[in-house]
Amino acid sequence: MGSIWEIDFYSRPILDDNQKKIWEVLVCESPLDISTKVDSLFRYAQYCPSTQVNSGWLRTALQEAINQAGKAPIKIRFFRRQMNNMITKACQDLGIPAQPSRRTLVLNHWLEQRMEEVYPQEAGYQGGANPSVRLEKPLPQRLPDALEGQQWVFVTLDAADLAEMPEWEIGFGEAFPLELAKVSPETRIPGILIFSPRALPLAGWMSGLDLAFLRFDTSEEGRLLLETGVTESWIVANIKKPQLLAEAKGFEEAKQKANGVHFIGVQSDPKAQSFAGFWLLQEVNL
Repeated sequence: MGSIWEIDFYSRPILDDNQKKIWEVLVCESPLDISTKVDSLFRYAQYCPSTQVNSGWLRTALQEAINQAGKAPIKIRFFRRQMNNMITKACQDLGIPAQPSRRTLVLNHWLEQRMEEVYPQEAGYQGGANPSVRLEKPLPQRLPDALEGQQWVFVTLDAADLAEMPEWEIGFGEAFPLELAKVSPETRIPGILIFSPRALPLAGWMSGLDLAFLRFDTSEEGRLLLETGVTESWIVANIKKPQLLAEAKGFEEAKQKANGVHFIGVQSDPKAQSFAGFWLLQEVNL
């Protein structure tokens, strides 16, 4: 399988000589499994004058990144919806699919690091809070029939257990090194297991959804929601039974203690030794 890239193309808190904000493209490789070394992932950064912000400049910068990496990615993820047209056009011109996604974990960490350590060192730096990305909050949708499992349960694993993921038999899935989320080996990682006799097709469907994270929503009734893409939200379950409500709240509390890290596993039944699908996820604030 080829690599997946995460990119951001946006203005930075730095003014040029004409008092216009300097833009920047950041490119980094997504980790796809838990044993990936973060330092080994490809990265590329280039500033862009405010007068040249267009898809043509971005395409040229991405081509330079490809030249440096030695190979084009099979897909590019980006989280800024307002840059959708420009990023999509530049990627299309290079023949690379672009996907709006909240699964840009390395990019988010890199941006935070640059906000603290790199931009303040630049001439023309303008201090202040880094504006967060405004994401629409659509009404959660009912899961497509193909994604509805027969049953599911809340579970937890030690972070140390997840280190053995490369040895597990997994049909579809994606993970990232836990050092990225600053999670210690003894941390309890919460998740859900979905059981279905149609486990493999269900996992195949889920792999096409660009899974972002799970969250327990208490704003209306208790609902377990699956967030995908940049703004899609799906209702996994309406939770009303007191015991399940307690487990759902426990899931959310454990997720907070694990810096947002959690997982989804798909199996044919509770006795299965393999996973049709397994995704390590992290809820991050964009």
